[in-house]
Amino acid sequence: MADDGAMTRAAAEPAAYWAPGTQILWRYRENAGEHVHIARPVTVVRDDAELLAVWLAPGTECVKPVLADGTPVHLEPLESRYTKARTVQRDRWFGTGVLKLAQPGRPWSVWLFWDPGWRFKNWYVNLEQPLARWARGVDSEDHFLDISVHADRDWHWRDEDEFAQAQRDGLMDAETAERVRAAGRQAVEVIRAWGAPFSDGWEHWRPDPSWAVPSLPEDWDRTPAHVSS
Repeated sequence: MADDGAMTRAAAEPAAYWAPGTQILWRYRENAGEHVHIARPVTVVRDDAELLAVWLAPGTECVKPVLADGTPVHLEPLESRYTKARTVQRDRWFGTGVLKLAQPGRPWSVWLFWDPGWRFKNWYVNLEQPLARWARGVDSEDHFLDISVHADRDWHWRDEDEFAQAQRDGLMDAETAERVRAAGRQAVEVIRAWGAPFSDGWEHWRPDPSWAVPSLPEDWDRTPAHVSS
């Protein structure tokens, strides 16, 4: 498949660190099962013992969850959003690209968004299980609760209503919810101290213009032969 060579070469064995320019998958499992319901091909910007940074390019073909009748999840009323039957569909990443930053072992990743013309918009802290690495990418599970961080360092919680609904619908027990809250409080401490990665100047980063937009492999939902944190 075009632009899938890096993924194919990495498939045979678990990854140590990926070289810049390598194309991998950033995936999320569904919260009430083991199936992958979000898959995004991305390009590695940096990968080492301190940080995995990847670029989700505009127009990238991805997989996302939708209701069984094709309705976008966010259009369904909150009370039934997590109880109605779902499926997945292929779609293109709309709008500007996203830079995703993950520090090994941390239960969140930090995403950077820009408006058109590379006007920096905001950071977004996505609370999630620490990324598990496999030969062709990383897997996680989203934890609903998020934090928006603006250029002036102001911040606020996001999706608290979805976080509460997920608990009511049995997608997250009380113990897990408290761990997520604790992770959020830890992230807020980093924000208030303006620690890494917020202080590292990533808002000035730009992608290599020679990078091709990664392709979505046909086996995007494959079960990894080996997974490591």
